[in-house]
Amino acid sequence: MRTKPKPNSAAYGIDIGKKVFHVVALDADGRPVQRAKFSRETLLKFFEVSDTALIGMEACAGSQWLARKLTALGHDARIIPAKFVKPYVKSNKSDTIDAEAIAEAVTRPTMRFVQVRSEAQVDLQALHRIRDRLIRNRTGLMNQARAFCIEYGLAMRTGAGGFHADIRRHLDNDENDLSSAMRDLLTDLLDDLAHIERRVAELTKEIEAIAHSDETVRRLLTIPGIGALGATALVAAAGDGRQFRKARDMAAWLGLVPAEHSSGGKQTLLGISKRGNGYVRRLIIHGARSCFLHLHRETHALGRWLSALEERTHRNKAIVALANKLTRIAWAILTRPGENYLRTKGAAA
Repeated sequence: MRTKPKPNSAAYGIDIGKKVFHVVALDADGRPVQRAKFSRETLLKFFEVSDTALIGMEACAGSQWLARKLTALGHDARIIPAKFVKPYVKSNKSDTIDAEAIAEAVTRPTMRFVQVRSEAQVDLQALHRIRDRLIRNRTGLMNQARAFCIEYGLAMRTGAGGFHADIRRHLDNDENDLSSAMRDLLTDLLDDLAHIERRVAELTKEIEAIAHSDETVRRLLTIPGIGALGATALVAAAGDGRQFRKARDMAAWLGLVPAEHSSGGKQTLLGISKRGNGYVRRLIIHGARSCFLHLHRETHALGRWLSALEERTHRNKAIVALANKLTRIAWAILTRPGENYLRTKGAAA
């Protein structure tokens, strides 16, 4: 295998591994002209001496880092969702065949790509993911403690507030059926829970500080139903939003549009597609639910539209429709520097 780039290479496909990277080069007509295998140390050296080219790779761990490195070298690095590469795999499967499929997929004019994120976006997204994991752990600990208590005939109310009040009441009551061993276990669980809640509070405070220091996030905060968590998660995932041609594309990217299964000239729309980043979608929908309940319908720009929507459809559908609209408003603010949302009744809804 050649380890020097061929001068007529127009596009490359990289199959990313932990230590070994397989590369296939295509010429201007789309024919494979080179197949090579590199270690992590020699891959960037290969592209340092190669001519500027279009380079594709699947979205996976390490793809964002590699795309940033290749972009800094002057190449046009693009990340492709793995499901869009699969149709180009012709037969069997190997790392080289996958790299060739990636190289072919990246040259398609209608291909969809993942945005190459900055280091700041990656760091912010990591904060959100750690916080989300800790919240799942907190919920798991609460449910485990509930299950232990119900085995001794002690039920607790739903919600975190009810849980904290009830479990302390049960632990302080020496006349219930809790054994001494179970009391010790539940006390330890509460200590674990307190540590997790303290970490969640610290991460939330850090995210909120970032939100108030970032000009783009501050403008997103003017949108009703979008708080510090939703705004920072949206910026971390979508960046400046310019990878979307229009606001509707960003809503579709978040899975807030109906899935379609049409055939024979008959259109069939299903529930929302739930594609894309489920964490961001969940935050936007929760924000829309809060907005739906507390928005002042008489004075707000969205009020009349939201009231008419509520009259003709189910509340949950109206909330998702509102989430779709808030996402489209967010796209307009992301792509227009200095723009804020106008809440007055005279503003366009």
